[in-house]
Amino acid sequence: MATVILKKGRARPVLQHHPWIFSGAIARIEGEAQDGDVVVVRDAGGNFLARGTLNRRSQITVRLLTWDQDQAIDGDFWRARLAQAITGRRALAGDPATTAYRLVNAEADLLPGLIVDRYGDILVVQFLTLGMNVRKGEIVSLLAELARPRGIYERCDAEMRAKEGLSSQEGCLWGEEPPDLLQILENGLRFWVDVKRGQKTGFYLDQRENRRRAQVYCPGRTVLNAFAYTGGFAVYAAAVGAGQITNVDSSAEALDLAQRNMALNGCAARDDEFVRGDVFQVLRRYRVQGRFFDVVILDPPKFAHTQAQVKRAARGYKDINLLALQLLRPGGVLVTFSCSGQISTDLFQKIVFGASVDAGRDVQIIERLSQGPDHPVLLSFPESQYLKGLVCRVL
Repeated sequence: MATVILKKGRARPVLQHHPWIFSGAIARIEGEAQDGDVVVVRDAGGNFLARGTLNRRSQITVRLLTWDQDQAIDGDFWRARLAQAITGRRALAGDPATTAYRLVNAEADLLPGLIVDRYGDILVVQFLTLGMNVRKGEIVSLLAELARPRGIYERCDAEMRAKEGLSSQEGCLWGEEPPDLLQILENGLRFWVDVKRGQKTGFYLDQRENRRRAQVYCPGRTVLNAFAYTGGFAVYAAAVGAGQITNVDSSAEALDLAQRNMALNGCAARDDEFVRGDVFQVLRRYRVQGRFFDVVILDPPKFAHTQAQVKRAARGYKDINLLALQLLRPGGVLVTFSCSGQISTDLFQKIVFGASVDAGRDVQIIERLSQGPDHPVLLSFPESQYLKGLVCRVL
């Protein structure tokens, strides 16, 4: 087994169980190894630190799997790690009101680069790193055994694969291919999900608990649901008797599915709006028209994919939150999110504060939100906390 020797003074993150080793921390690689192979990691003095998978084509050259010198990376290892992740979702698995949730959350479940989402009896998987991709067959077989799905479908179209030197892959890996639309339950509400063409793996499972929190503020109140996608927040709001809900999204296909999801939950006869357009432009038009809402929900896509994009992303977040605050009636509630991992919780709060200053509004934070418990955050890997949200009240 080849050995990766770190530069002097670069061992501390590994000792603290951070799962990434960047190329700049490596002094040399001793022995023969193919990209994707398991390697031993040692400090500059030759002391054992960890084992992980190698990929020289990636800036993250080693993704760590174990810090136990006696633990082999074999079939038993993969079985134990997958079983640990599945057991950690036992409460969700036993909830008849929810049939869709994340089963494996990559580094946060000590399985770097592996995403597994359950949609009823279908698993949707993403192999986002070379180390996981070369073990695809073994992982799929173990998932079939441990999770007992009807089918396992691959959605490896993520941008991250390109950074690993991998191409996009989609298709059925095991069992039955899923239909074009799957029906799931979430907190007792029903949704159609397109696992083949939808964003991420088809549905924003990380927002499950936040949808339930947001609906608390919606009974009898007009709601602007911006970046509506397939209507998750709208269905929750309608379920508690919200007033008119205005859903805005750039995708006609997503809005069509949002309408179908409303109908699926008995809300087809409501006087709601489904507006296709650029959210920034639509909200500016509403500002000119003098339209106001009681609740505004902002769940935009990731604005920053890299650290170099943070400044531009911050401007985008400030702009959209400024527009939202200008469209809220006094006493109104803003539910706002960022899913950009490069935007810290502190920075996001500062951005929303800056928007409130420019809007001339006094604003209170009344709740802080994050991803659901099936998207755990590993303490040694703070990057796994990517979703942050604020519930704000305008005075």
